[in-house]
Amino acid sequence: MFELSPQDWTAIALSLRVAVVSTLIALPFGIAIATVLARASFWGKSALDALVHLPLVLPPVVTGYLLLITFGRKAPVGAFLADHFGIVFSFRWTGAALACAVMGFPLMVRSIRISLDTVDRRLEEAARTLGAGPLDRFVSVTLPLMRNGFIVAWVLMFLQTMKELPATLLLRPVGFDTLAIRVWMEASEEYYQLAAPSALLIVLLGLPTLLLLLSKDWRAA
Repeated sequence: MFELSPQDWTAIALSLRVAVVSTLIALPFGIAIATVLARASFWGKSALDALVHLPLVLPPVVTGYLLLITFGRKAPVGAFLADHFGIVFSFRWTGAALACAVMGFPLMVRSIRISLDTVDRRLEEAARTLGAGPLDRFVSVTLPLMRNGFIVAWVLMFLQTMKELPATLLLRPVGFDTLAIRVWMEASEEYYQLAAPSALLIVLLGLPTLLLLLSKDWRAA
């Protein structure tokens, strides 16, 4: 019988905490960037698009290193956030959440952008003729029509967070072990069986989420 140890429950809780926080961090920025890339036209748009998708082509450990030298306590950005707002990312669980948010951000932006492209602009124009302002149109018309895109974006972010390892390793505190980190730490040539419970938990948590993404029922709702 498969039983969860206290360490397993702790890893599950940490993994879910990072997944939720990283999604909350990324979502408002994802909506804003996706809207700009889909609707706006400006000089440097291609550069912004490339920057957003850069984590997809960089080795994750390089992304983690760049985050570390940017948000470390001695880095300009990290020092400013720590001194003025008390926000510390380096070697904190918040750093792990930031790393996961950055790694999953391109997938989130892509999903929201594709969903935004499918919105019927005539409905937005009709709202405009009825007196709705830009923000009112976006909140009352555009966002509800993008519901499925938000679901896909959340699912992709969740799955990315559950499997993220290299970038998280560089920013996490000692002892902060998500399920993916536990698999990495427990797996070895002689004792790889120790990683089986953590690996199985990742599959059990990720598979239902993936089935939701592939299901057509929620899209028709």
